[in-house]
Amino acid sequence: MEIKKKLEDIFKSRIAGPFLFVGSGFSRRYLGLEDWRGLLSRFCVAGKPFEYYLSTANGDYPTIARLLAKDFNEYWWSADEYKQSVERHKAKILNETSALRIEIINYLSTLDQSKAKSSEYAQEVELLSSLNVDGVITTNWDMFIEQLFPDYKTYIGQEELLFSNPQEIGEIYKIHGCSTKSESLVLTDDDYNKFNDKNTYLAAKLITLFVEHPIVFIGYSISDENISGLLKAISACIGKENIEQLRKNLIFVQRLSPGEESNISDTYLTIDGIQIPLVLVKTDDYAPVYEAIHATKRKIPARVLRYCKEQLYELVKSAEPEKKICVVDIDEIEKKEDVEFLVGVGVASRELNAPAPIGYASISVIELIEDLLHENKNYDCEQILTHVATRACKNTPNVPVFMYLNKLGLNSQEKYNSSTYNLDKVVNRDLKSFRVESYSKPFFRNYRHMSMQEIITSCTPENASAYIPFLAKEKIDIELLYNFLIANQSKFDYEASSYASNYRKLAALFDRLKWGW
Repeated sequence: MEIKKKLEDIFKSRIAGPFLFVGSGFSRRYLGLEDWRGLLSRFCVAGKPFEYYLSTANGDYPTIARLLAKDFNEYWWSADEYKQSVERHKAKILNETSALRIEIINYLSTLDQSKAKSSEYAQEVELLSSLNVDGVITTNWDMFIEQLFPDYKTYIGQEELLFSNPQEIGEIYKIHGCSTKSESLVLTDDDYNKFNDKNTYLAAKLITLFVEHPIVFIGYSISDENISGLLKAISACIGKENIEQLRKNLIFVQRLSPGEESNISDTYLTIDGIQIPLVLVKTDDYAPVYEAIHATKRKIPARVLRYCKEQLYELVKSAEPEKKICVVDIDEIEKKEDVEFLVGVGVASRELNAPAPIGYASISVIELIEDLLHENKNYDCEQILTHVATRACKNTPNVPVFMYLNKLGLNSQEKYNSSTYNLDKVVNRDLKSFRVESYSKPFFRNYRHMSMQEIITSCTPENASAYIPFLAKEKIDIELLYNFLIANQSKFDYEASSYASNYRKLAALFDRLKWGW
């Protein structure tokens, strides 16, 4: 509890939300991915043992990777085990390291969130998937981070980050490359030399982030060269006299040594004579760290804030600004084009053509969803459809109305058309609109052949809630969908989950499939 409380206090005292800085230990913990030695050893298939490369390179792993890549390239072209891979990828070969890069990413593609869900750290994975962190920086190549935060925008490699305009919210920075682009991997000593040459530019790009956001390092040794090099470059940019600005912003999470007990303390990391202040968390249970982040989360999803920053304009530049102001519900924001102007934060008007009867005026969408799942509210269906649903539909289409229509005998399009209800936004909604478009690529890449049950088993609940609407109508098991919604009912509230809009959208789909036509 001490760790959680102290971290909460730190996060609440900062002007911006946390960033995660994730290293190889993160993937080892949750995916079972090998360390450097283990990963490279997988590809020692050309007749030389790993120890040969270790001695030849004097223990330097990037040099080992370069030497191994040269021998692996010779083997790859003629080996039966790689025959299909050669046919599929030979056009992508650029140099003698390409074959090793290709087979590394082929291997990494076999590791996904299903392994993490079935690991001993399943509880931590569930906490991770519900976090609303401002962003993630990582040196990892695998796709686990994207699977945890699929609606964040990803920048791959130094070049993409340096020559883009990141918003520092709702984003993933894969500074050592990604398994979706084999040539982006920072793998060999040549790659590291090129990376280090530009480290100062990268540090300059990230200075504001490090000064304003708490950075939580997970999966790194405190002496990791990747981290010390970046911190050294950042320190050089801000100057020794300003180094104290980093106090409480650098939080390292470390595994316990034998005999140690969990603790949190202030300490310093000395790099070339410069003492950099940091908070050191030592624990084998990362749940309190994630719980502290969750307790201080933003109520608005990070992706929505990113869209707003990308599309923010000054109203004074418009000749008729009043024509450019509109209210858009969070549930309907799925891409930056959905946000035209950010003008402030307020409450949308509840004005109706006729006043709602006392008792029905305060009923919310979440209460309608509770009634949909439990049928225990005993609402007057006509009052719900005339007043509550009509009001709610002005802001979002994710309103359950079909159950109430059905109970009034309106169980077909013809009967609805002949009624006086004005619910076209929900009733005439295209089934494709239940999908969150940012999840399209990962769904069709990894899950399109799965059944609904397989998706629920393999994915975190947050991902499953977004992937299910991509299934063909006949592949959606309504009873299984009902059970999934019941199991995640607490997440319909934005106070509890940053992914509430996904769950509400899924509840509206359930209403349509069970009670609609």
